[in-house]
Amino acid sequence: MQSAAFTLSPSLPLRNLNRQNTNRLTRSSTNLRLSAKLNDAVNPNGASSSSSSSFTRKSWSISPSSSSSSSFKFRPLPLLSTSDLSPPKATSESAAESADSGSLLKTLQLGSLFGLWYLFNIYFNIYNKQVLKACHFPVTVTVVQFAVGTVLVSVMWALNLYKRPKINGAMLAAIFPLAIVHTLGNLFTNMSLGKVAVSFTHTIKAMEPFFSVILSAMFLGERPTPWVIGSLVPIVGGVALASVTEASFNWAGFWSAMASNVTNQSRNVLSKKVMVKQEESLDNITLFSIITIMSFFLLAPAAIFMEGVKFTPAYLQSAGLNVRQVYTRSLLAALCFHAYQQVSYMILQRVSPVTHSVGNCVKRVVVIVSSVIIFKTPVSPVNALGTAVGLAGVFLYSRVKRIKSKPKAV
Repeated sequence: MQSAAFTLSPSLPLRNLNRQNTNRLTRSSTNLRLSAKLNDAVNPNGASSSSSSSFTRKSWSISPSSSSSSSFKFRPLPLLSTSDLSPPKATSESAAESADSGSLLKTLQLGSLFGLWYLFNIYFNIYNKQVLKACHFPVTVTVVQFAVGTVLVSVMWALNLYKRPKINGAMLAAIFPLAIVHTLGNLFTNMSLGKVAVSFTHTIKAMEPFFSVILSAMFLGERPTPWVIGSLVPIVGGVALASVTEASFNWAGFWSAMASNVTNQSRNVLSKKVMVKQEESLDNITLFSIITIMSFFLLAPAAIFMEGVKFTPAYLQSAGLNVRQVYTRSLLAALCFHAYQQVSYMILQRVSPVTHSVGNCVKRVVVIVSSVIIFKTPVSPVNALGTAVGLAGVFLYSRVKRIKSKPKAV
């Protein structure tokens, strides 16, 4: 039975069988002998044995056509689908590159906004100072600036360049105190610019953090941290040193700048104190636009009452002034004034208040340096030192303002 189970075909040469196949066949024959013995034990009449014998003969007969299929089994490779042929998805490196490019674009946009903010502020102070030197009517000049801003806002709303807000009486009543202090703040600034040098006005206006701390403590109950109080020392000391050594110093210009600090910081405190209902259309830019329009209607009657109509061509010609030059510079000053305010709010929407404060401090340095160069303002070393110390204190204040005082342990 063993020879029948392993009958070899004469067409298959023995040298083609490797050792692995020989061992496999030997193990298979052993298993077949055991299986045959078990079948003989179960079926003594040998019927099952014959069938088993024929089965093994058919199963293990090796021929040229079946040897390869019994020894080696070939399995076809799976076909590639269309999804496998598609281009690979973006890797983490490409995603990181796209994120870096997006952050770089945002950084460039923010840097451009800061540059425009400083540029518009510089030109506003230059043209505004030139107009105030020619026309000693700060109330009228301020009204002209609010009038140009009102026209710009009206055009933007009429052409749907910016969404027109939905305003009710309650909102106007809440915004009205902000419009009053905003009007006074710009009026006092122009009064100071008409009396003293631009650099000195902005040096005094560097004391805004001092009044902000005092007014916030009085009306909002905000207790300043020791770090904030410490940063106010160089601010007050630097401004005092610069004021003593200022060549263009006079009390009218000094107190006008101080009043501007008080009113501007009162506006900031009131914006926190007065609860204005913020709707979707009433963002910072829209709020500033509404305040500009309200300021124009508030100050126009006061300008006519206090200074009369002093901006007509006939009056300017009678005063020996170049009408075209005065009008052009007044228009440019008003446009730059409204533009730098708008850009300032756009920056505030993109950065934190602390970053905006630091940028405002740098802006003041840029304005002071540029005005000294353009107007050739005489500056003594002690005056320059006082200005530098005051501005350094403003920068320090903007950095330590975010440091919160630790609550006392109970």
